[in-house]
Amino acid sequence: MRKIKVGDDVMVIAGKDKGKRGTVLRVIDAERVVVENVNVAKKHQKPNPNRGISGGLMDKEMPLHVSNVGIFNPTKGAADRVGFKVLGDGRKVRVFKSDGEVVDV
Repeated sequence: MRKIKVGDDVMVIAGKDKGKRGTVLRVIDAERVVVENVNVAKKHQKPNPNRGISGGLMDKEMPLHVSNVGIFNPTKGAADRVGFKVLGDGRKVRVFKSDGEVVDV
């Protein structure tokens, strides 16, 4: 089970985009995630009429290291660390470290 999953609301805690919030679009491997509208770079796109791609400058979201993002805790109003807990019915869930509240509802 991973601490950060696709669809999580995260906040950047380090780097040039520190303080920005977004949704995780992709988890590339165990160490990298792509967050919506964060760490955007310009990419020079060559036109390809067969695929219907027009050329020019495109904005592309680049991956971030998972250590630079934290899951947004709505009760705290900031990024928080995540741990794991096994419930009484045997389910393993993610919980916020600061208040022990369950992330997965």
